Amino acid sequence: MTHAKNKIRWCLKKAQEEISQNKKHRGLIEVNQNVNEARKHLAKAEHNLLAINYFAEGGFSDWSMSAVFYCIYHCFLAIALKFGYESRNQECTLALIKHLIETGKIEINKKFIFSLETYDEKERHETNIIEKREFYTYGTTSSVNNKEEIETNIQLCKECLDQTKEIIFKK
Repeated sequence: MTHAKNKIRWCLKKAQEEISQNKKHRGLIEVNQNVNEARKHLAKAEHNLLAINYFAEGGFSDWSMSAVFYCIYHCFLAIALKFGYESRNQECTLALIKHLIETGKIEINKKFIFSLETYDEKERHETNIIEKREFYTYGTTSSVNNKEEIETNIQLCKECLDQTKEIIFKK
């Protein structure tokens, strides 16, 4: 069994335990496939895509990295709903996307997954989005000084949105 499949099992179990305790789940649950709800996540992803430039042009480019992160993340939440899952946990969402790739249910560039993964301290990659989001959110730097970095991330989001739309609307 792959690591992704094991993680999904853990996520499903975690959510069920939380639900049985009348808590809001922070894992993964199976739901009816729902393309209409997936569309709403796509709309949110597109909203975040627009926010990247909005923040950058308004002098708040540090917030652009959070918008990049959430653009891609909402694409993944849309895919999850397309396949009958609701996730409230980033690691569970990533495991689900990896599993869907491994089982041949979707084709999406793995660079989008890599951009949202966290790494052990010794394997830290400052080029991924989650690292940049954490750097700008929790650090004291208040602007991204490299316009090219913003443009590269806008392109990354556009590619992710395009591939996600292909998955969601594929018959």
